[in-house]
Amino acid sequence: MTDLDASTLRAAYDAQLRPEIPDPVPAGVTVERDGPLVRILGLDQRGFLTYRTLDGLAGVELDALIARQVEFFRRRGEGVEWKLNEHDEPADLAERLRAAGFVPEDRETVLVGPVAPLAAAVPVLPEGVRLREVTSREDLERIAGMEEEVWGSDRSHLVSGLAKEIAADPQSITVVVAEADGVVVSAGWVRYVANTGFAGLWGGSTLRRWRRQGIYRGLVTYRARLAAQRGKTLLQVDASENSRPILQRLGFVPVTTTTPYVYTP
Repeated sequence: MTDLDASTLRAAYDAQLRPEIPDPVPAGVTVERDGPLVRILGLDQRGFLTYRTLDGLAGVELDALIARQVEFFRRRGEGVEWKLNEHDEPADLAERLRAAGFVPEDRETVLVGPVAPLAAAVPVLPEGVRLREVTSREDLERIAGMEEEVWGSDRSHLVSGLAKEIAADPQSITVVVAEADGVVVSAGWVRYVANTGFAGLWGGSTLRRWRRQGIYRGLVTYRARLAAQRGKTLLQVDASENSRPILQRLGFVPVTTTTPYVYTP
C-alpha cells in the first residue's frame, strides 16, 4: 500500500493491527476474550485490554463489560490499561471508563508512514555514536537503565517483556541501541506484525544531552531498513508530542490518537 490518505491508512491500521495481540504469544503470557474485548496478561507490568471494535456495545451492556474488567483486575490486585483510540465508538466510551475508575494517561498520536523512502535514507549520526542490534538480557537491562534516567521511573518491566518476545520468536522483533563510548544513549525496537504489511516502531527514548542530534531519526531509518528487508510496506508509531513533529517531517501521517486509560486497584 502506498496511498497516504489518512482515512485509508486508518482503515488499514484498524484492519491489520487491531486487536494488538502478540504473535506468537510468549511463554507465561495469557490471552483471554470477553466478548469483543481481548485481555492480555503477563506481558507487561500491568494487564492490557485491546479490541478492533466493541461490536456496537453501548449503554448498560458496555458498562457491564467495563465493570467485569474492573472486578477481574481488582481480584488479581493488578493494574490494567484500556487502550482507547480517538475514533473508537461509542462516543461516550471515555466518559464511561472514567466513571468506572479508569484514569487517562498522556495522549499519543498514531502515525503511519511508508517504509520505502525511509529505508532508502542514510542516517547521519553524531560522531562516536553507533547503532547495534541486541538480544542479551544484559543489554536489555542497559536499555531499562537509560529509560529510567529519561523518565525518572522504574522501567524494569521492559527487560522481562522484551526478553519474552525475543525468546518466543527472535524473528518477530529487533531491538536496536544507540551507543556512545559504551553507554546506551537511546534505544528502540521494531515489531514485524505477522500476516500484515506493517511493522511497528516502539521505544525511542533518548538521554537529554544527546537529543536534537539526529539519533532518533537514525533509529527510525535503521528500523525502516529492517522492515523493508522483511517485505513490510508501512510503519506505525504511537508518538509522544516530542516525537510527532519529527515523524511528520519524515513523511508519517497522523491517523488517530490513542490514550491509555488505566485502572489501578
